[in-house]
Amino acid sequence: MTLSSDPDPASEQLSPAAVRMMQLREAVLSEWERRARSAIAEAGSLPHPLLINTMPTMYANLAQALSPAHARADGEGNTVASEHGGERARLTNYHPQSVVQEYQLLRWTIFDVLGAHQLVLDQRESGIVNAYIDRAIREAVAAYALVQSALRERFVAALTHDLRNPLTTANVAAELIRQDAESPRLKDLAERILEQHGRMDRMIQDLLDSVVFQSGERLRLRLSRFDLGDLVVEVCRQSIAAYGPRMEFPGGCAEGWWDREALKRALENLVGNAVKYGDAEAPIHLSLNVHDERVQMKVHNSGPPIPEEQMESVFQVFRRTEAAREGAQQGWGIGLPYVRSVAESHGGSIGVDSGAERGTTFAIDIPLDARPFQNAPTL
Repeated sequence: MTLSSDPDPASEQLSPAAVRMMQLREAVLSEWERRARSAIAEAGSLPHPLLINTMPTMYANLAQALSPAHARADGEGNTVASEHGGERARLTNYHPQSVVQEYQLLRWTIFDVLGAHQLVLDQRESGIVNAYIDRAIREAVAAYALVQSALRERFVAALTHDLRNPLTTANVAAELIRQDAESPRLKDLAERILEQHGRMDRMIQDLLDSVVFQSGERLRLRLSRFDLGDLVVEVCRQSIAAYGPRMEFPGGCAEGWWDREALKRALENLVGNAVKYGDAEAPIHLSLNVHDERVQMKVHNSGPPIPEEQMESVFQVFRRTEAAREGAQQGWGIGLPYVRSVAESHGGSIGVDSGAERGTTFAIDIPLDARPFQNAPTL
């Protein structure tokens, strides 16, 4: 594909404003680079060729778009912005908002530099600049997301191969030790190894499911009718054995159609999260509330609150709060994203309420019957 990346400023197809824009291209891009390095943390250490990327091409095509007689007067017909977003995802540590910010800076840099050189665009030309940059933002972010999705899929494939196979081998060895050992101590140690292997396998499955859901696919649910109260009692019993007598569940029942194993893993994640980040000696409260053909399953712990600006990030894969990053117990940051994927796949949601005085409560809110929602589209 040939990009009109460096049109002749004297071309008869370019309008006078476009010719003047091309004469000011180096001034605009130089000022944009200065602003980008100052305002965008990820841009500060990038070498010039990587930072400037496709911006010169885009600027030239934008100048062409201002010219009614030019073949690119509609501003469309190339993948410059998409390539820019893809390279940002592959070659830098940019977040999507950083990509958006780059184009926002470019917008105002163009207007400021052109104005400083007595080139004021009219209403039509300003509208073209704004529309062109808005479209570039959409295309760049979409390409960024596609590349990120491909990288996640590649990571999942490597994870499945690199962790599952040796884990299976170690599990078989531990099972043989448990069966053949005569010493009660060795049998006990083998039991512990098998227990931790099971925990690791569930973590891997949580990661796989979370990545699948983040890519837009719905979790595959195995729906059956059961009492959610029995499931909460089961998780409480197992949690008491693992963490001590801190679990409090006043009882309750809620019969419905759900995926039992998925909800069990989700509840285990919420309880484990409460144990990690709540007060070490305080009880952890679990509850069920049925209303309007829905059920809320809540897990509450006292302790330091989640900062308001971090409440959404805890549900994103690989994003962790400051407390999680600084804590002694580390992980992949996939527990809560998995819980969200389970709740949304059941046609519901996961919410959080957190404050210094009231502690932290996570609530899974789902319909009593998930069957009508298991094939609903994801966002």
